[in-house]
Amino acid sequence: MIKEFSYSFSELAVNQVEVAALLGYPDGVLPEPFAEYLSEAMEKATTLIDIRGAVFNTNDIRVSEKKDSLIVEGIDFAIGKIVAKELRNSESIAIFICTAGNEISELAQNLLMGDDPVLGYVYNVLGSLTVEAAADKIHQEVRKMASSSGELITNRYSPGYCQWSVIDQHKLFSFFPENSCGISLTDSALMHPIKSVSGFIGMGKDVKYRKYTCDLCRLTDCFYRNRPKE
Repeated sequence: MIKEFSYSFSELAVNQVEVAALLGYPDGVLPEPFAEYLSEAMEKATTLIDIRGAVFNTNDIRVSEKKDSLIVEGIDFAIGKIVAKELRNSESIAIFICTAGNEISELAQNLLMGDDPVLGYVYNVLGSLTVEAAADKIHQEVRKMASSSGELITNRYSPGYCQWSVIDQHKLFSFFPENSCGISLTDSALMHPIKSVSGFIGMGKDVKYRKYTCDLCRLTDCFYRNRPKE
């Protein structure tokens, strides 16, 4: 069964200080024009952003003998040994997708390619943080689902990270109706809108939630590596 979710921008409680940190100002003090641009972007976000998500849960899973892939309802996901290790004790998997919508993605791209790339960069960072905040909300929903049956959850893991090939997006999206949450895939497995996230969350009595093990991964431009630590 698929559960769908939607949130307003205000429900996500996106932290302006965290946006500032991702813009390169970890003390939260923004020089102009960043301060004005961020204020404008935060105000417009309430009407620009269309936050939707969906979760599909299944217990038909097993880790491969080589411990580098996960077979979900007969479909082999080459998640790599890092992610497989984190999910190995899962009794079920929550497959999720979510998006901040198309408008903020398009506005950011148009500004970046047009007359105001600085403002475009602000919208781009805000869109990235918004969709991650939406994924955080969905993660909490999965935690509630797991808790109701006495289970724990893992962190979330997405194609394109930790040696998991992005091409597996096509397999992941096969568990959802076409254009679910307004998200589609290109032939090369990129999501549209750009500000979208998908992945797996493990559930089970013996799984552990761990902070991202960035020291084990060589991807230097990863959002999770660069996101300010709590």
